[in-house]
Amino acid sequence: MNMTKGLLRAGVLGLSMLASGVMAAVSESEAAKLGAALTPMGAEKAGNADNSIPAWSPMPKNAGAVDSKGFLANPYASEKPLFIITASNVEQYKDKLAPGQYAMFKRYPQSYRIPVYPGHRGATVPDSVLAAIKRNAVNARLVAGGNGLENFETAIPFPIPANGVEVIWNHITRYRGGTVKRLVTQATPQPNGSYSIVKFSDQFVFRDRMKDYDPKNPGNILFYFKQQVTAPARLAGGVLLVHETIDQVKEPRSAWVYNAGQRRVRRAPEVSYDGPGTASDGTRTSDNLDMYNGAPDRYDWKLVGKQEMYIASNSHKLDDTSLKYDDVIKAGHINQDLTRYELRRVWHVTATLKSGQRHIYAKRDFFIDEDTWQAAVIDHYDGRGQLWRVAEAHSVNYYDKQVPWYVIETLYDLQSGRYMALGMKNEEARAYEFDFNASSSDFTPNALRQEGVR
Repeated sequence: MNMTKGLLRAGVLGLSMLASGVMAAVSESEAAKLGAALTPMGAEKAGNADNSIPAWSPMPKNAGAVDSKGFLANPYASEKPLFIITASNVEQYKDKLAPGQYAMFKRYPQSYRIPVYPGHRGATVPDSVLAAIKRNAVNARLVAGGNGLENFETAIPFPIPANGVEVIWNHITRYRGGTVKRLVTQATPQPNGSYSIVKFSDQFVFRDRMKDYDPKNPGNILFYFKQQVTAPARLAGGVLLVHETIDQVKEPRSAWVYNAGQRRVRRAPEVSYDGPGTASDGTRTSDNLDMYNGAPDRYDWKLVGKQEMYIASNSHKLDDTSLKYDDVIKAGHINQDLTRYELRRVWHVTATLKSGQRHIYAKRDFFIDEDTWQAAVIDHYDGRGQLWRVAEAHSVNYYDKQVPWYVIETLYDLQSGRYMALGMKNEEARAYEFDFNASSSDFTPNALRQEGVR
């Protein structure tokens, strides 16, 4: 039996275990596969039969130069596409595309394309995180019907997942550097391509990187998030603060907003599920940020299995500081000539809205990169069962810090012709800043008031 079939069998077994209420971790012998047949993060270490997917080889921290602003050089700048998928040849490659990707060719036959490059599987994280992941494999468990975790450390509780919700928890908890400050932009173009830029100053701090974190009493917090709008002037000064809980059914996410015009802080319970995304002009929901975030309780999750698919990877070209935002943002979709896709293995998980629950997305199809546990593509269906929005993430390895993450998240509305692009920083003063010091006192409503004064 090959490994993919074995993992699929494990997934079926895990589904039956979940249905019966048994939330078991894997055995020590199973966990021993991490770093052997599996990568330390749980992907299949070997390539595929014809080597169109290479074996995993961790990317060195000195894979390229880092400029004075922290921007990374593209290690693969000299490579050319192996081939380009267009509307005229898409049928030949349909079996390795998500339905949403295929639909983009039908929606934009003249301009949408997927350039496919040689594969490089180099994603990794620091050794201390890999050690925590291995401990998670035998210790971490689902609780509250899959809505929470126990015995969880740092990142990726289920490197050898047994069911769909475990795969989703790996995406939600994946390593993003521990602490990070970033200046990023968001565009929500009209169908004709006209747009304006919204700028954000973000801070992420995961709980175990707080100076005052107590590992003996970890609590229910996963991370703290603070986001200030810095442009345009009509929106500048507004600040969002989130205390992201692990079990959001037991203890809902706490969120506050500072309104610069009113100079006051108020609770923001709408910052969850299908509440409107910040300054997004209705083009995304709150749980579309980071491709998907928040509580999994409104959906039934099914692990379909693993498959090979073309996903946007090693997207350093899109992060190039020689580009202007006008070079990236085009009518209908971003400039696909600047993108890079590689053949990868992905986990396919479906989320179907539970009876009695509400959300504008009745179904979601997740395609999650096995190497990073990041969602690469998510297809969103409306209440009529029609494909509505297609989310696609363009990822890189921040190799100097050993952090896999996105450079741009896109969310395409197939019905309206509009889209959202979030994460661009080509014209900004600096790249992501990892490893800054923070304490929980920096993420209180009082601190929010101070942050929001302009």
